[in-house]
Amino acid sequence: MSQPTIPTMPSDQPTYALPAPLLDLLSQYLQERVTPTIEIDPSQLAYRWVGGRTGHLQPLSVNLFLSLDDLHGIDTQKSKLVQNTRQFIKGYPANHVLMSGTRGAGKSSLIRALLQAHHSEGLRIIEVARDDLQVLDKIRAAINALPADCHCRYIVYCDDLAFNGQDESYRALKSVLDGSLDSEQDKLLVYATSNRRRLLPQMMKDNVDIYNGQTDEVNPYEAIDETVSLSDRFGLSLTFHPMDQQTYLQIVQHYLSLEQQKILADMDNDAKDILASQSMPDKIRKDALRWASERGGRSGRVAYQFSRFWSGETQLAIEDSKR
Repeated sequence: MSQPTIPTMPSDQPTYALPAPLLDLLSQYLQERVTPTIEIDPSQLAYRWVGGRTGHLQPLSVNLFLSLDDLHGIDTQKSKLVQNTRQFIKGYPANHVLMSGTRGAGKSSLIRALLQAHHSEGLRIIEVARDDLQVLDKIRAAINALPADCHCRYIVYCDDLAFNGQDESYRALKSVLDGSLDSEQDKLLVYATSNRRRLLPQMMKDNVDIYNGQTDEVNPYEAIDETVSLSDRFGLSLTFHPMDQQTYLQIVQHYLSLEQQKILADMDNDAKDILASQSMPDKIRKDALRWASERGGRSGRVAYQFSRFWSGETQLAIEDSKR
């Protein structure tokens, strides 16, 4: 009995494939939703996440000129933050930190100063913007994948953090802070700065609706609980207040002394004599106060900006006097 023959496709039979435009769309879709593998080099002091969901960690060239001793008027906040960070570096229990309050008070400067003070002990920084919080889980996984003998500790730094009522990205941060099964770990902490203490907006109308019975929610107080649920997950909360005039002037004096040291180091003897002959403490004081008034308040940032203005103006005047 003869074996049945298997039919074969004609050589001119067309093959089926997705159209090129559709393949391009699928490729673009996958690229927009798949995060590349994250690799971390422990020798790199700082990274910044760039490029959104499909971005990468960009190494940063860090300027370590700012020290903790350069930050004045925030001694209590600085002491608590340093204590928490030292516990973290040593591998002891430590907390996530939320620094909130007036602008320009030194919140971001404290992060840079911490890196300057403790990078030799293994402290590292990864800066992540609010809109990129969805990559926190992948960053955490990359840190956990580091060799067991790596003694580096990573602070994920979120600057100027705040959310509106419709923004859902804060839920990714809540999970990392406290809530997911693997949220407790010893190599990653989140340090965030914000001008808003609760991070999420709290509306007067919410209270009015509750008290007047105008809300549609069965449990209206749960809406209020949701607005504070994120900030409550930071174990250490530091508040920065506007500074008084005396503190502001002390900071101005400190920064001016640093700037004068730079100026004197680059001057010849004649130029030093010219600078020494200029007696301007009262004028500097008045100019510093006027500078703060024009900028709407006193802060460490305003003091630093004034010192740069004064230093540049002085150096230019000395150069012009030689002509």
